[in-house]
Amino acid sequence: MPPTSRAAFARRRSKLGARDVTTSADPAIEESGPVETIAPPGAPRPRTLVATEKLGKYFPVGASFFARSQKVLRAVDGVSLRVRRGETVGLVGESGCGKSTLGRLILRLIEPTFGRVVYDGKDILPLSPGEMRPLRRQMQIIFQDPYSSLNPRMTVRDIVGEAIQIHKLAATKKDEEEMVAGLLAKVGLRPDAMGRYPHEFSGGQRQRIGIARALAVQPKFIVCDEPISALDVSIQAQIVNLLMDLQDELGVAFLFISHDLRVVRHISQRALVMYLGKIVEQGTTEQVYTAAQHPYTRALLGAVPEPDPEKKRLRIVLEGDAPSAIDPPPGCPFHPRCPRALKNTCDREVPELEEKVEGSGHKVACWNPHTE
Repeated sequence: MPPTSRAAFARRRSKLGARDVTTSADPAIEESGPVETIAPPGAPRPRTLVATEKLGKYFPVGASFFARSQKVLRAVDGVSLRVRRGETVGLVGESGCGKSTLGRLILRLIEPTFGRVVYDGKDILPLSPGEMRPLRRQMQIIFQDPYSSLNPRMTVRDIVGEAIQIHKLAATKKDEEEMVAGLLAKVGLRPDAMGRYPHEFSGGQRQRIGIARALAVQPKFIVCDEPISALDVSIQAQIVNLLMDLQDELGVAFLFISHDLRVVRHISQRALVMYLGKIVEQGTTEQVYTAAQHPYTRALLGAVPEPDPEKKRLRIVLEGDAPSAIDPPPGCPFHPRCPRALKNTCDREVPELEEKVEGSGHKVACWNPHTE
């Protein structure tokens, strides 16, 4: 990643810390305690913008007319997280671990099986579609695939302007066009792109259109669902840098979902590691990347390519495939592949996500974590 972007990242982290000074060991970590409820009039707004509490989604599978009992796929299994105003939280894990499902649950694009989602101090799960409508404007998503997420029959003007029309953000058609042109300029596209169709653009340009569409309603929170995984490597850094610049300018909060640990380290202030529907480790980005405690996190980090051939590193090779979310193993979900598994403990009891060093804010769900 370019050094200028790393400087911007450092500036953003500095601003974040200055804005939210607390007496805790790490002001970026506020994962314990109940989810905030809506504040009374005149009270300070909660620092946490988005929170989930033991959120889960089970999909029924193998249904048949004669089946007496139905199995379920535990896509997301009791996840609690926080995203503060103006910060980026990275969510990493292997394909199929439930990352994208979690992002859609937070936005209520999928209804959860259990748990809570709190936005700006308000539990949004009991809300009707009509009550959710104003909140839809504040919570947006950037999809993974820029090729399938844009309607091929609509011009860029219509794609970006659709949400402006729905939420009545422009008084006249001219105002709408000016807003669309401004959004395109903000993401690095020329105003003459408005009359063109998605197939006329490259993958990176299409993703910029998707970003402009998400920004059209001036959201406070955006789920970035692997926004660069479908792009060429040469374009990925441009999109990441664009998102960072937009956050600096607009103060929007991101849940950045990715399987690329290098990108998450570059863009995020905090990182969550997900395995088989559960969060197994969380902390500041530096805590997770330089002092990982969970064996799975260390295995992921060991698989990241290292450009320096002289640099020594420990590569952890996991045996076997990830267990099925339909038939998860008893105890810790990672124990069948874990080189540090303890017999009669890891295979029997599910570890809680907790601090091993009190006050550090660094949490891990493991019976035998790395402590060195």
